[in-house]
Amino acid sequence: MARLSVMERSESQAIMSSMHEMLEKRLAVSSLAPCPVEFTASYVAMCATQSCGKCTPCRVGLRMLHHLFDDVLENRATMETLDLIESTARTIYLSSDCAIGYEAGEVALMAVRGFRDDFEHHVKNHACGFAQSQLVPCVSGCPAGVDIPGYVALVEAGRYTEAVRLIRKDNPLPLVCGLVCEHPCEMHCRRGMVDDPMNIRGIKRYAVEHADDYAPRIQPATGRRVAVVGGGPAGVSCAYYLTLMGHEVTILEQRAHLGGMLRYGIPSYRLPREDLDREIRWILDRGISVELNHPVSGDELARLRADYDAAYLAIGAHADKKLGLPGEDAPGVLSAVALLRDMGDDNPPDFDGLIVAVIGGGNVAMDVARTSVRLGAKRVVIVYRRRVGDMTAQAEEVAGAQAEGCEVLDLHAPQEVVTDARGRVVGLRVAPQIIGGLRRGRPAPRPAERPDEVIACDRVIVAIGQDIASAPFEELGVRCERGRITTNPDGSVPGKEGLFSGGDCQSGPATVIRAINAGKVAAGNIDNYLGFDHRIELDVDLPPARFTGKVSCARCEMREREASERVGDFALVERGLTDEEAHQEASRCLRCDHFGMGAFRGGRVEQW
Repeated sequence: MARLSVMERSESQAIMSSMHEMLEKRLAVSSLAPCPVEFTASYVAMCATQSCGKCTPCRVGLRMLHHLFDDVLENRATMETLDLIESTARTIYLSSDCAIGYEAGEVALMAVRGFRDDFEHHVKNHACGFAQSQLVPCVSGCPAGVDIPGYVALVEAGRYTEAVRLIRKDNPLPLVCGLVCEHPCEMHCRRGMVDDPMNIRGIKRYAVEHADDYAPRIQPATGRRVAVVGGGPAGVSCAYYLTLMGHEVTILEQRAHLGGMLRYGIPSYRLPREDLDREIRWILDRGISVELNHPVSGDELARLRADYDAAYLAIGAHADKKLGLPGEDAPGVLSAVALLRDMGDDNPPDFDGLIVAVIGGGNVAMDVARTSVRLGAKRVVIVYRRRVGDMTAQAEEVAGAQAEGCEVLDLHAPQEVVTDARGRVVGLRVAPQIIGGLRRGRPAPRPAERPDEVIACDRVIVAIGQDIASAPFEELGVRCERGRITTNPDGSVPGKEGLFSGGDCQSGPATVIRAINAGKVAAGNIDNYLGFDHRIELDVDLPPARFTGKVSCARCEMREREASERVGDFALVERGLTDEEAHQEASRCLRCDHFGMGAFRGGRVEQW
């Protein structure tokens, strides 16, 4: 008999691995609003099955906790039961020997404290008390609430213009979002339970690229005038919907072009300028007036309020953040905001043959790094104090930067910009880091026991975020908190009659689709403020639902141009779906809007 044997994967292990994968998929695409009581009870029950039984808090405590949750769900609980759940969960969390026990206790503790009202509603009313989302998961995951199943069905039917009409009911910038949206909707796509989430962004882009022109219906003129300060996605979206409602709108933009961070924050290899200009021009052709190179100060905002019936402040977040490092003000140190602004104004710097160090780990850091490569930089190093996996940039953006030759130096914290005798940049001193525990939900680094290093470079680009130039408006009396303009829930500015605000200047730097939603919400509330109740309505007939989702079919991805080819220009990197790919992708939709999802059974959100 052999003394040792090679361990092989058994059939039972293979089956269990498949079950784990199915569970992972289900959790990844779970509804945005499950009942927190039932969800936590299921989690605790699953953890109880994983217990090894060696420690009492886990072996006995989790099963006891599970029974207490059952009492709540089966209407046997009292208010004292909730206190017992909290004390039991706390004991398990503090005294279990391993993560199986203490994480289960921590989750139960978070739930009973964070959703106390829901637990009490179960006890008092014997029913769920939470506000269940009435939309399908992908629509709930879209900040603008776009009817995704509807336009996917229209694409599958070959009705591309109607698909774009449906998208523009909630999002007037479908081409922009087809190219650069971070597609949070795909995170919740239930097709992911079957094989892969749908390529929703790719389908949107395909629809726009194959649609014909059309003219949306505009309500009769109301005689009311609205000023929109800022021509970014929030301002343009607000102006579009107010125009459809019959109001006269003027956009006041401080720069030479509209687009905001779409133009001055996203490079043209991701969002071509001609495509952006074409989409904005289509919106302006609805009858919107524009005044370019028109900055608005606090004093002028007061004048606008006298000349217009309402005003919408959507100035974005165009100021750069400082690191506070020695040497940061030296010639050769640039902000990412300034670099991308110059690119937006067709005034690129000359990086030919230079070594560039980029500080940051977000999408903007990847954008300026990849832009530097295209500007002729000999070497580009992205310096980040956390791990690559902790970067806030999208994974495909990090991979794209690395494919184009950018180096990523993670776990190195910038300490000083090194300069020569003339004060010019010659390097960046960094301190090696070691990753530690969680702080504010993210792994926090700390200095490692290693000496500092100096990265030789000719330029340092700081890409650590953006600030809001709110000071002129604060002087006027506009209330701000941490630099952000404070608003009421409807977007109105407290104490300023007829003044509304939204987008990055109100929420802080966020995504394009969130800015679009801010503009949409503001338009509806400004319309009400002006004394109207205009509605933006669904004006297309949707194809009948056909259930075709049980046939396994993997996701079609959009491909990119070869890295060796694309680094030499600013042409669009990503290729769209082919006809065959787009129709196959659209056919994968499970049509959750029809088959068993909330209020979409028998109806949809037809107007707002």
